[in-house]
Amino acid sequence: MPRPILATIDRDALRHNAGIARRAAGGARLWSVIKANAYGHGLLCAAEALRDLTDGYALLDLNDAVRLRDAGLRHPILLLEGFFEPDDLPLIAEYRLTPVVHSREQIEMLKRIGLPVRIPVYLKLNTGMNRLGFPAQQFVPALAALEAIPAVGRITLMTHFADADMDRGIGEQLARLQTLIGGRRYPLSLANSAALLRFPEARGDWVRPGIMLYGSSPFPGLKSALALGLQPVMTLASEVIGVQDLQAGDRVGYGGIFIAQAPMRIGVVACGYADGYPRHAPNGTPVLVEGSRSATVGRVSMDMLAVDLTRLPQAGIGSKLVLWGEGLAADEVASAAGTISYELFCALAPRVPVKVGGA
Repeated sequence: MPRPILATIDRDALRHNAGIARRAAGGARLWSVIKANAYGHGLLCAAEALRDLTDGYALLDLNDAVRLRDAGLRHPILLLEGFFEPDDLPLIAEYRLTPVVHSREQIEMLKRIGLPVRIPVYLKLNTGMNRLGFPAQQFVPALAALEAIPAVGRITLMTHFADADMDRGIGEQLARLQTLIGGRRYPLSLANSAALLRFPEARGDWVRPGIMLYGSSPFPGLKSALALGLQPVMTLASEVIGVQDLQAGDRVGYGGIFIAQAPMRIGVVACGYADGYPRHAPNGTPVLVEGSRSATVGRVSMDMLAVDLTRLPQAGIGSKLVLWGEGLAADEVASAAGTISYELFCALAPRVPVKVGGA
């Protein structure tokens, strides 16, 4: 019998969430962000599920883009970090990809490489994120340089919001963007999940939803995924494989960070940090045991963690658990562990079996 841990991916939930993104986008077109193996949900699984609901795919890796093309997907594909060396450019042209240009070095590569076709590019502007992109003083020269390169076709302008989910919002960055572009008429790609759901003025021509597609809120702690109508796509489940009866004063796990204050029962679960569960999750991180809420006790080990069964006398070896997903929002688990759901999803280990459900 295989180890009793399983991640289930619900394609119907993914499509449901994409429908919410589509409605929020209004008339804007949709880049579905499937970078990082579709946030741990499976690159091809997500791309196929979204085939009829998206206008294009956004990701990072050139090899992943080639995989999509080889799988028969003909949608536009946006390379969010662009290209890294001149030899990337012939492949980008061959596979009809759209790279993001965010540095002068990339412009120089485009100048040097003769391509058989003109490729569309996204010119990234740094409006305050201070990550990738051209600052204000370099924007006009960068735009002029791209317009003069024979291999460059349609140019779209993009930026990325740093605080769309926070009190500061997008006003300052949006104002900087408008000042930068002045009266120039270029297509725009602006909104991530948070901006898409919160700021209609940030739709532009293309939106780029990511985390909302996978059923998590871009506003954790402020507005839940359930309140936004989103459905969990990934459910990580396991079972109790051992039970211990403790007395007051007994300690649990490495370092004994949990001390029983009274007699209690704990269940040992087949899931640990080698499966992608966060080692730093503290005592009290929520879990579902046969549909009833409980919590972790002790430090998470490589292959196991412990949960409180004291008030669940019906639970024992073989009892089913949900670590996150259906019935227990990943955002809640992530918050308890001091992280975000993105990290939980992306950290799912290759050794965890995956079952794909939904039509």
